[in-house]
Amino acid sequence: MSSPIVEVKDLRVAFINGGAVSEVVRGVNFDIAASETLALVGESGSGKSVTARSIMRLLPYPAASHPGGQILFKGEQILEATENRMRQLRGEGIGMIFQEPMTSLNPLHSIERQIGEVLKIHKGISGSPAKARVLELLNLVGIRDAESRLGSYPHELSGGQRQRVMIAMALANEPELLIADEPTTALDVTVEVQILDLLLELQQRMGMALILITHDLGVVRRMADRVCVMRRGEIVETGRCEQIFNDPQHEYTRHLLDAEPEGLPAPVAEGAPLQLEVKDLLVHFPVKGGLFKRTVAVVKAVDGVSFQLREGETLGVVGESGSGKSTLAQAVLRLISSEGSISWQNDNIQGWKQRKLRTLRADMQLVFQDPFGSLSPRLTVEQLVGEGLGVHQSELSDDEVKAKVTRALEDVEIDPDVRDRYPHEFSGGQRQRIAIARAIVLEPKLIVLDEPTSALDRSIQSQVLALLLKLQRERGISYIFISHDLKVVRAISHKLMVMRAGNVVEQGDAEQIFAKPKSSYTIRLMQAAFERQSSEHISL
Repeated sequence: MSSPIVEVKDLRVAFINGGAVSEVVRGVNFDIAASETLALVGESGSGKSVTARSIMRLLPYPAASHPGGQILFKGEQILEATENRMRQLRGEGIGMIFQEPMTSLNPLHSIERQIGEVLKIHKGISGSPAKARVLELLNLVGIRDAESRLGSYPHELSGGQRQRVMIAMALANEPELLIADEPTTALDVTVEVQILDLLLELQQRMGMALILITHDLGVVRRMADRVCVMRRGEIVETGRCEQIFNDPQHEYTRHLLDAEPEGLPAPVAEGAPLQLEVKDLLVHFPVKGGLFKRTVAVVKAVDGVSFQLREGETLGVVGESGSGKSTLAQAVLRLISSEGSISWQNDNIQGWKQRKLRTLRADMQLVFQDPFGSLSPRLTVEQLVGEGLGVHQSELSDDEVKAKVTRALEDVEIDPDVRDRYPHEFSGGQRQRIAIARAIVLEPKLIVLDEPTSALDRSIQSQVLALLLKLQRERGISYIFISHDLKVVRAISHKLMVMRAGNVVEQGDAEQIFAKPKSSYTIRLMQAAFERQSSEHISL
């Protein structure tokens, strides 16, 4: 093997919080050579992302510090480099795909401008050549109709599309080292395969080293040459990928490998009342163009969707990025305008004004895909989780609010003692659990979960699914569960809806569809989801 591009030696990372020093990475050692893929795996909060961001010098200094250790990039000491030198290295020598694209992309700049800025700063490319390169990158990462997306802003893209834009930006200058922090978290299974194949192809062509941070062990098995297993800031096991999977030595590694979503939801009670009925739902967005910004086309984001949901029942909604899943959820909750009938407990709420709708918000909650974007950075955990109680249960005393917040945090495996901390002090997975606690604290009758486990490692996914199933059994909560992870959907859903380009291509009993899908599109989705994982089998 060639000499390492990056060497991490006895790295230690500490954070200062209110005068107290907390060491979150302790004595980490690894290296990576050209054309090699090293995977960092471990549960949320294990120190994976902190370690990776140390290589890029992107931690929140001076709150973060390095009490000891070295990071060498081609022999150069990163921790001692000037900020000007780091600006040169970022993008040219080292690129990074971030876990949360919505907070990494500038909401005020178009997609073309953001990717073009990278090319201009590091390559001096602008004008028509830059536009051509941007289009090439967008096509490479699977953005459909890429030219029409050049003028789009991040909020106009789906979560998966935003993640692909982030990947395009990271690859724009063909770096020698690419750090991919959960690069496929927001991607549907078919695009995930395309992106992984793309990364492998670029790696082989460019000799690029790849540090892969992920909780998806199927991705690790497919991509990695070597694996480092992290727990509580330390590497507990390292080795070749095949050795880690076939003969794990550490108990924690075995725990990670065994943690897979499994089981089926409890049957819906016989005679359970109908909670929600949607008929012929339409959400169409006009496309403006020309000098006078007239409507030149219409995007049919949701086109005639109908379904029913009973008390204690879960509808799983799957489909590729941009298929209309999240738009459907927002329309059902009356967060965006739509046409068609939305009946909640036999009352059509489609024509309700906002003041009347407010009375329903406690019963109908939403957990967003991006927890960092949905949690106010100015509020503590206690304020975030208890905020809804102040609106919908204002008669509660301070002690009663505190007790409800404590119970919700415990339910999602968050220590109530951290109630005074802020969202930025938590890992992505921990933030998602806080978002779920914020929804369940109101004890709603319906929760719409938009990719609620996409940022969670497998062991925490299993815990969250078990929690959701337990709440459903005990309280009769109905769920609309949107996800690209078909293993998770299978473990929680009674019914399944498969969407494509705003339309329903298949709908019915979840187990029947998983066992024998009828639509060729559904078959393709399931093949992409299960065939890459040797432990999964499905009859098609």
